[in-house]
Amino acid sequence: MAIGDIIVGLDIGTSKVSAIVGEVNNFSQIEIISSAKYKCRGVQKGKIVDEDEISLSIAKAIQDAEDKANLKIHSAYVTVPGKYITIVQNSIIKEVKDKYAGISVKDVSTSIMQIKDIEIPEGKAIIDIVTESFILDNGEEVQDPVGCLSSNFTIQAQIILVDKEYMKKMNSILKKAGVELDGMVPITLAERNLVLDRNELNDNIMLLDIGAGNIDIGVFEGNKFVYTNTIPLGGDTIRKDIELVLGISEEEADKLKRQYGLALKSFIDNDHDIYLSTCAEDSNKTIKSSELIEIIEARIEEMFSLINKDIVNQGIKQRINNVILTGQGITNINKSDVAGKIALNIPVKISTGRLVSTIKPSYRTAYALIRYVSSKPFSKSVASTTDATKDENIFKTLIEKIKEFFYS
Repeated sequence: MAIGDIIVGLDIGTSKVSAIVGEVNNFSQIEIISSAKYKCRGVQKGKIVDEDEISLSIAKAIQDAEDKANLKIHSAYVTVPGKYITIVQNSIIKEVKDKYAGISVKDVSTSIMQIKDIEIPEGKAIIDIVTESFILDNGEEVQDPVGCLSSNFTIQAQIILVDKEYMKKMNSILKKAGVELDGMVPITLAERNLVLDRNELNDNIMLLDIGAGNIDIGVFEGNKFVYTNTIPLGGDTIRKDIELVLGISEEEADKLKRQYGLALKSFIDNDHDIYLSTCAEDSNKTIKSSELIEIIEARIEEMFSLINKDIVNQGIKQRINNVILTGQGITNINKSDVAGKIALNIPVKISTGRLVSTIKPSYRTAYALIRYVSSKPFSKSVASTTDATKDENIFKTLIEKIKEFFYS
């Protein structure tokens, strides 16, 4: 990455599209220069159900981000739910061109090109290569081998594949919005370096991003990306349960979920009365707070039960030491970490990554995406395609016309 490079990230969720525009500063860090979001209902249960609505929401978010940053955006990176991702583990031994000069950048880049030479399953396409480690000829494991004296090295990496059909749909959606696709990154892979603290980055961790309509699962063993998947439940599911069971409006159900959000009935301090103002059956209906918490508890229990079933079926549960929760669908529900620990029988905690609190929740995933892209090692150029300020473009056009007038 070069100073001044701009990266645009789009997170397309079940309730909104979030856009972040970042610029690489003098310290080679990504700095937010604009952000925007727009409501979107074009994705349901992790599936694209309305391409036109998603395109419109992307176009609105991009336009807002352009106006704030005073530039024109032509391309962007997008997040991908885990259900569309396949991870292939691979390793190769690479001979060093000149062992006395040390491992060169070219040695590393060619090894990355070679490691992706795998038999790609039908209907899949490569979208990323995640380098896990490099092992020198003396057995030493390093993250960056450039300059190390070694006759050869072993590169271990994960080849990230995406469903081609999903990629085609997303490419088509972006084009309708007037934006080209720069690349795709799995949600939990993008979020890892943002929501995990330093100790957790070296641990065997399951990251759970619980959003409005989806739970994205990501399992990491240190730098190794092991598994990802999506379960079609989230915060909106809990709200809909409250709405349906109590027979109240969507707005009141959402308000009650936020006001009384508690994952376990056993933690109720005062089982007081709640007046329901929009109940269709009884305009004067009153319930106990415990009745509301029972509804929330039942759905959260189901969420963690499905997560548990998934990681057991994959044969990876016994390798997970800790579980980290993030996402607006769960973190505002008190004791959700305790409920998770009971259901999974693994220590669970809400994310305490040092950067989490500095980014607004609705933009965290989009920011995590551009941060991941900007810090990708051994990459040549990952900048999105943008134009300078709109005013400057008009000025340049005018200058070109003047040149044509005098020099044609």
